[in-house]
Amino acid sequence: MFLALPKRCVPVVGLVLSLNAAAPAGTVRVVEQTAGHVLQVDGQRFEIKGAGGDGDKTLLAASGANAFRTWGVDEKTPALLDEAQSHGLKVALGIWIGHARHGFDYGDPEQIQQQFDDAKAAVLAYKDHPAVLMWGVGNEMEEYAATTDPRVWNAVNDIAAMIKQVDPDHPTMTVIAEIGGDKLVSIKKYCPAVDVVGINTYGGVTSIPTRYAEAGMDRPYIVTEFGPPGTWEIPRNGWDVPEELSSTAKADVYAQAYRALHADPSCLGSFAFTWGFKQEATATWFGMVLPDGSKLGAVDAMTEAWSGEPAADLTPQIASLSITGEPVVAPGAAVTATLDARDPEGAALSTEWVLFQEMEVFESMGDYRPTPPTFPDAIEDLGDGRARVTMPQRAGNYRLFAYTRDGSGGAAVANLPLRVKDDGVAVPQGVPTALPLVVYGDGGATPYVPSGYMGQAASVIMDERSTRRPHAGKTCLKVTYRETGNWAGVVWQSPANDWGEVDGGFNLTGAATLSFWVRGAAGGERVKFGYGLLGRDKAFFDTDKDEVEVTLTRAWKQITLPLAGKQLSRIKTGFYWTLAGQGEPLTFYLDDIVYDREAAVEEPE
Repeated sequence: MFLALPKRCVPVVGLVLSLNAAAPAGTVRVVEQTAGHVLQVDGQRFEIKGAGGDGDKTLLAASGANAFRTWGVDEKTPALLDEAQSHGLKVALGIWIGHARHGFDYGDPEQIQQQFDDAKAAVLAYKDHPAVLMWGVGNEMEEYAATTDPRVWNAVNDIAAMIKQVDPDHPTMTVIAEIGGDKLVSIKKYCPAVDVVGINTYGGVTSIPTRYAEAGMDRPYIVTEFGPPGTWEIPRNGWDVPEELSSTAKADVYAQAYRALHADPSCLGSFAFTWGFKQEATATWFGMVLPDGSKLGAVDAMTEAWSGEPAADLTPQIASLSITGEPVVAPGAAVTATLDARDPEGAALSTEWVLFQEMEVFESMGDYRPTPPTFPDAIEDLGDGRARVTMPQRAGNYRLFAYTRDGSGGAAVANLPLRVKDDGVAVPQGVPTALPLVVYGDGGATPYVPSGYMGQAASVIMDERSTRRPHAGKTCLKVTYRETGNWAGVVWQSPANDWGEVDGGFNLTGAATLSFWVRGAAGGERVKFGYGLLGRDKAFFDTDKDEVEVTLTRAWKQITLPLAGKQLSRIKTGFYWTLAGQGEPLTFYLDDIVYDREAAVEEPE
């Protein structure tokens, strides 16, 4: 669909070709020139020098960036746009598009219409904010198969065409995971209203200019995520886990990627990933800063790329992290680790050592993963960049991290995979964990993941941050079952999505109670709650179990399951609910699900 455009401009495949007319104030245009495409803001060329993530925007602007991207809009968007404007930053504002693997059905007209309506509301709400640069319609919604669903592209194009009607002053973009399979062909065929192709790419980032040109696309691109090679692109070691680059080695990857993209006339710029920190594969795989705000070498690399000048105070640099002896040891054995690091300005460095349990799943496609347990008692800091690590008694995979800091906001990090051999101990053992252990609450990441959907799973909606009258804090868990019959349930698992095929779970020995608060939306709802669903027919089973059926009221009620005398050495399914259809759709709420040493035991009704 072509729309009314400024004088002396003509539309071509969703782009605007400039004929030397001055752009109206507040407009962003994709302009085709002899040498390629450029992005113009208020008539001036704008090469995107940006990042994606929730990190410090003051640091982002001070590092020479001019933009950042988001993946969706929410209640924080107005303040985020205002913050961007205060720092002179533009925002590629994301509009989230549903993923089939998350339960979105592109064959359901109601879901499609609701998604369209939500997108339109977002555009109308924010289109006039001066910080808006463009609209990012979706992120990897096409998913990862070689052949994609045309219905997804039709939904993207419908939203992009709507944006052109209600906001002709900002270009449209859709973001895909790499460019393999039929992705570019599909965008070219089904999405004429999309102006720019956004590409998330990691190990293949430096070859994007060549591969994109060979694809014969009719519009420019932006690399919307780039960083170190992903876990799926790194060789595995002898026990099938990927070995992570040090933050110093990653900095070189960021610099090389930026140079390759900056030289391509079809590239309108790029967003480094991630400006912040994220638990994905490991605690540091994709983060450019640490949770305490310390910047890593990737920030230095992008500062020089964006500004043309090195950072005033460079981060520490790691030459190596090594251990004496073999990385595979017996339970309780000790290894000695040595970090070789220096500070470019000669500052004294302090080193923090952390032993993590290894993640069970490395390729999570960007989905949330809880932070795995750590073992602070295992570390003896020997000073001078050395530590003795007494490995846990539990067989399994671990990862030793060395964080070194210069005392002025700069840091570097490296890690090594380690493994404890199976010593043949017959009693199942989960990971030791401190009590209380929160299964659900307002405190953020939790060790168990609500990933085990059962029965009529497509009819279950779980809102983990509902603000509808929580028992305590700001949020509670809202559960809706949309069917009138059949049954459904959800299990909190460790590891996520496991039904007893792989090791995991937690040693909750010492816990006296499992308590939680629950209420019904209408009252009278009947729901079963419990833990320990995996029987001994599974390779990795729960060592005990319990269940209670509760008739809910509209008032919050605490339910407590006593654990005295229970064998809690390995609980893999830490909590679950199940229900049968009760003649009409129903909703109930949960809050503060906790294992603890002591709690007032209130017998369930």
